[in-house]
This record gives sequence, structure tokens and C-alpha cells, in this order.
Amino acid sequence: MSGEQRAGRPEFRVWAVDGLPEVREGDDLAKLIAAAEPDLADGDVVLVTSKVVSKAEGRIMAAADREAAIDAETVRVVARRGTLRIVENRQGLVMAAAGVDASNTPAGTVLLLPEDPDASAHAIREGLRAALGVEVGVVVTDTFGRPWRNGLTDVGIGAAGVRVLDDLRGGTDAFGNPLSATVVALADELAAAGDLVKGKAAGRPVAVVRGLPHLVGDQDDASGARALVRSARDDMFRLGTSEAVREAVAQRRTVRAFTDEPVDAGAVRRAVAAAVTAPAPHHTTPWRFVLLESEESRVRLLDAMKDAWIADLRRDGKSEESIAKRVRRGDVLRDAPYLVVPCLVMEGSHHYGDARRDGAEREMFVVAMGAGVQNFLVALAGERLGSAWVSSTMFCRDVVREVLDLPESWDPMGAVAVGHPAGEPRARAERDAETFLTVR
Repeated sequence: MSGEQRAGRPEFRVWAVDGLPEVREGDDLAKLIAAAEPDLADGDVVLVTSKVVSKAEGRIMAAADREAAIDAETVRVVARRGTLRIVENRQGLVMAAAGVDASNTPAGTVLLLPEDPDASAHAIREGLRAALGVEVGVVVTDTFGRPWRNGLTDVGIGAAGVRVLDDLRGGTDAFGNPLSATVVALADELAAAGDLVKGKAAGRPVAVVRGLPHLVGDQDDASGARALVRSARDDMFRLGTSEAVREAVAQRRTVRAFTDEPVDAGAVRRAVAAAVTAPAPHHTTPWRFVLLESEESRVRLLDAMKDAWIADLRRDGKSEESIAKRVRRGDVLRDAPYLVVPCLVMEGSHHYGDARRDGAEREMFVVAMGAGVQNFLVALAGERLGSAWVSSTMFCRDVVREVLDLPESWDPMGAVAVGHPAGEPRARAERDAETFLTVR
């Protein structure tokens, strides 16, 4: 495209740089680019493929086994399918194979991504300023796949002197409609434009964009291209399917302190939907979940349970001090903004007429109930909700049934406090799965 503005029409020009030699460790990339493209001008954006940056910085690793190199660069596995791994690497980027590349490098070696792509971009920018006296922006690029989309494209993984994001939130569109979620990834758009002329196998690792000087300036803030990486808190798709299940199981904790933030009733219902997929005997559905969404219902239940519990403790001969201490342990239910009472029903169970077999039949249903409650707790963790399963309703089932107006056949199986955790959960003690195994 022409770099000239015709009749106010926005235009830019992009071209690949010819004449760059094979880059080797220790080469000064800025000097090589300046020699190959001496006519760089203020406001240009220089797009540099990360592969040549890695070569110049010596990020070449002898590796007969590429998988071992990927392991070394991986911080967290996001998703896995066969030998393909999507991971978070040491630079905080989520990508295939941690960015480890075995192409265009001698046999028996692999290329790792630049250790700090933003710092690499800054060094190239400073080098071009020193060599040519120009103020340019620099974007270090790499090839990414993208969720929901087939095919690859180049994106910006390092940047200096370039506005990487254009936050349009708070503005309006051409029709006056408010823009509430529009943040444009400028560095990625520039990287993709450069890739159109560089090509993947053409041996042209550098491109130049001219005609967009408003994107270039003294913007060497600390974030650089790191600003393009979505934080864990904001990432709705942080994990692959199987990894998400394992992560939710691992992250489930008993939470005993909650914030005042209201609980999304829809999230609880989604957790119930997960709960009732648990296995159960005889094709039955032995789970019922009573949702206490109003403060009035929670207080009424907990006050009645407290009275029953105190009466039991006094019959057991406990001191008033001991009773008060035990009652305080139940405050987690009172402090939670949402309560759920899981109940067991024995509909569809078999009756054999002898205590041994009938006892085993009930145990099967209790196990199914436990599976349902575990599904429920894990699903709540997946919704970023904390929970605490407390057994107290099992000790005063008649009281619970009366206060909540439940059928006689429903057996309350504890209560689950639900809410947003007031702090980070304590680390769980390490458990070696091998100590829980017996192999025959």
C-alpha cells in the first residue's frame, strides 16, 4: 500500500527487508538491520522474527530430545492431546511446545524463545537509533495458533517504542453506541501484517511498516508486549478440558472465611447439574439439593440446629465453656452468604429382608451421595467459589426436615457453606499418591 495519505484516507506500506545474512550468536541485530535497510525513517515499525533474535542471543540448545527442552521451558501445562502440548512458558506466553523450535537450526539443536523479548526489542530499538538516528518502534514476533480458529498467525511477544494496545473502552462507535469491551491488540495486528510479506520459509526475518507514526513514540514503559498477556484472573480459558478438571479438584479447599460478595445462584445451579452426573446404584437419582438463598431461611435453620446441638451437648455432660467453643466452630455456616443442604433419598433401593444386605444397600446409596457432593464441591471450585462441607445437619435430621419442610424420606447429609473466599487458601499438605496404593 502507498504510505501517502490520499484525500485523508488512512494507508500504510509494509515490506520485507532483503539482504540480511544468516544470523549467528553474538551478532548485533540492529547493525545488521541498519545495513540492510539504511532508509528507515522516524515513525517506522520494525518487525523482527523471534527466531533471529534467539540466534543472536545464543538461545540455541543442544537437545537430542525436543520434548526435554519443552519440559525445561514449561511452567504449566494448559492442555495436552497426544504429543501436542499447549503450555505456559517462562516468558508467561501460552503457546504450543513452549515456543521451542527445531526448524532452521542445525540438527541436534533447538531454538528457545528470547529470555526477555521486551528487553530484546528495546535493545534493537536503541541500536537503530544509534546507527541511523531514527525513532522507530520494534516488535519481536512469533507464530501462534489461536483458540477457536484454524491456522497460524504472527503475534507480538516483545515490543519497544510501540503502543501495543489501543483501549477504546469509554468511547463510542460511528452510531454513538458505547464501546465497553473493545481493546485492540495493535502489536499483534502489526506482526500479522509483517508476516504477510516475510513469509514462513522465505528467509526474510524482518519487515517494516511505514505510515502509522501515531503508534510509535517514547512508549518504553515497563509492560511492553507483556501487556498483551491476559492475567490468570481474567482468563476464562486458562486450562484445557482434562486439565481444568484436575485443576478444579486440586484447587478445591475447605474455605472458612467468606467475603460479603453475593453468590451467583446460576453458578450454584450449574454445580448441582454437575453433582447429579455422579454414579448411583440401580439407575437411581438419590441426590436432592436444598438451596437456602435467603438470609431468613439460613438464620431460621441455623438457630434451630444450634438449639438442638446445645441440648445434645448438655445431655452429654459438656461444660458451658466447651459447648460455646464447639458452637463457634459452626460459625462458618452462619458467616457464609449461601447455604446448600444435600439430601439423600433411597427411592429405587432394594429391600432384601436381612440386616446385612439391607445395610450394604444403604451404604451403596451413601457412597453415591458422597460422589454427588464431591462433584458439587469441585464444580463450585471451577466457578471460583469457595465451599465448606459441614456434617452438622446429619445430627439433627428431624429438626432440619421440620424447619425446611422436607419430606420424611429426605435425609440431610450435612450442609455446604458457599461464598467467595476472603483470602488465599492455605497450601494443602503434600500427599504422595503412591502411599495410598496397594497393587496385587
